[in-house]
Amino acid sequence: MPRKKTEAALEEQAKKDPKTAALVKFLPQPLPAEKQFSADELTKQAESADIAVITLGRLSGEFLDRKVADFNLSDSERQLLQQVCDVYHKANKQVVVLLNIGGVIETASWKDLPDAILCAWQAGQEGGNSVVDVLSGKQSPSGKFTMTWPVKFSDAYSSKNFPIDEDPRIDMMNQGQKGNVRNVDYTEYEEDIYVGYRYFDSFDIPVSYPFGYGLSYTSFEYSDAKIAQKDDAYDVTVTVKNTGTYEGKEVVELYVSAPDSKAANKPVKELKAYAKTKNLKPGESETLTLSVKAADLASFDADASSWVVAEGEYQFLVAASVQDIKATLPAQVKAQQTKAHDVLKPNVKLNLLKR
Repeated sequence: MPRKKTEAALEEQAKKDPKTAALVKFLPQPLPAEKQFSADELTKQAESADIAVITLGRLSGEFLDRKVADFNLSDSERQLLQQVCDVYHKANKQVVVLLNIGGVIETASWKDLPDAILCAWQAGQEGGNSVVDVLSGKQSPSGKFTMTWPVKFSDAYSSKNFPIDEDPRIDMMNQGQKGNVRNVDYTEYEEDIYVGYRYFDSFDIPVSYPFGYGLSYTSFEYSDAKIAQKDDAYDVTVTVKNTGTYEGKEVVELYVSAPDSKAANKPVKELKAYAKTKNLKPGESETLTLSVKAADLASFDADASSWVVAEGEYQFLVAASVQDIKATLPAQVKAQQTKAHDVLKPNVKLNLLKR
């Protein structure tokens, strides 16, 4: 909505409900449609430019949740992306998409169009300098995703009980009349422990980008992975070597799979530790140690109201992402159980997701 129309709407709302109008001023407003260029305009730009950088942005703020339309690309965004890629690739020029966003968006349908995608998130006042450092090659990217990127919004199991397209009811003082509307006034978290990668991974749901994924300007080799038990903990060591031609850092992830994961309705595997190398020069190596306490292998048994570590052979998985396993290390773990209070035990029967 144009700025003048937005201001006019706020002025009109202020006459009817001054309190709500005052709060609405702090809410994010819809983003304008992307500017569309003619083929001639883009061709002239491509002649003088080294590369094209397209920024796709999303607003973030308090009081409001995102809507499905915010997850997907708009028609104008999709058209701009297609046009720029067509013209610049015809001129043998590269296209980079910069994501200035606060949460995941749909990427599966268009990620193969540009030559690169840089997810900068919403990096604040130094964000511009950071992006330039990465795009220019001054710094090699080394971050890994802390969330899964679904192919479709509905692929996330929690979408079934999330009021994604509900209109917000602003009540800053929490004094409004409460109702009994499912997923608005109350929510039953039927996904249970299957949140994020635990769901996608355990139920073999295809994703656009997996949890823990991230690229670099260089490449890395994992070798000599070992596991040793020390007192009540397990130490995993692995050597990471920079096998590329640029300096860079690598994040190593350690997942653990329990022997009773399916029988006890646990995720296939869970992240238990991670570590990052120093800035490795081409050909340079570093050995990292990742430690996991036996107690951290416990899962909660609601019937027994206890944290339980099942006895048996656990698989310690050294990985570059939840889907990119570099080494599997078995280890025997003894049983243990820690009683917990049941004060938060559900007082209604829940229809929880199970494997």
